[in-house]
Amino acid sequence: MELVDAHCHFDFPQFDGRRQAILDELGRLGVGRVVIPGVRRADWSRVTETAALSRDLYYCLGIHPWFVGEHDERDLEALRSMLAEGQGRCVALGECGLDRLRGSLQEQLPWFERQVAIASELGMPLVVHSVRAHDQVAAVIRRLKPGVPMLIHGFSGSVEQAKMFASLGCSIGVGGVITHERARKTRQAVAELPLGLLVLETDAPDMSPQGVEKGMNSPVYLPRILECLASLRTESVPELAQALTANARTLFRWDKGCSK
Repeated sequence: MELVDAHCHFDFPQFDGRRQAILDELGRLGVGRVVIPGVRRADWSRVTETAALSRDLYYCLGIHPWFVGEHDERDLEALRSMLAEGQGRCVALGECGLDRLRGSLQEQLPWFERQVAIASELGMPLVVHSVRAHDQVAAVIRRLKPGVPMLIHGFSGSVEQAKMFASLGCSIGVGGVITHERARKTRQAVAELPLGLLVLETDAPDMSPQGVEKGMNSPVYLPRILECLASLRTESVPELAQALTANARTLFRWDKGCSK
């Protein structure tokens, strides 16, 4: 069994001093690849340096909606250049998107639109952050039609919202939220959606599974999320593992030889 953690902030300081031990443990657990998203230009070099620690680490670069106020036009040009130069270890643009819980959607929107356009221009997959803004995110995708694989990472919402994203060509990121019984809508969504839409992730150190202290999530908990997903669906753990890994490989185009 080889799993893929499609979204893990492995560059964050919470992992300092522990990365090699975690990588060793991932090997024992069958977690074969980890994708590290970028959230702002100040951290992009840290992301690329972290990804260089192991051949099993890949990365994305983007401007997260929380941090749009730190950036200007020059940063978008730098993003385009770094993505174009980094193809191989760099597998997507992200994370970018909209978040109603922090900041202004009006301020975030043009940054999301510009990054969708860059991903489309470069033909790169897109990793999307969508929090309490699913309709607005979908409207941007529907209007701009980027024509690239897209991941709605850390999805939390209803079956109907997930199907709306699926109709636009998006994959759905399944994370630790499903381990919490109170997340009824999300648990129902991942139980009912076609398996081909789902991609496994931890969003570590955030989005802790049930029983893990807030802010202490780790990619070592990916198998726990997989087991929870199996309890909600009809497929076995091995069947899910094989399909979810295949979905991640398709999303990040590993099967097309884009990443070495």
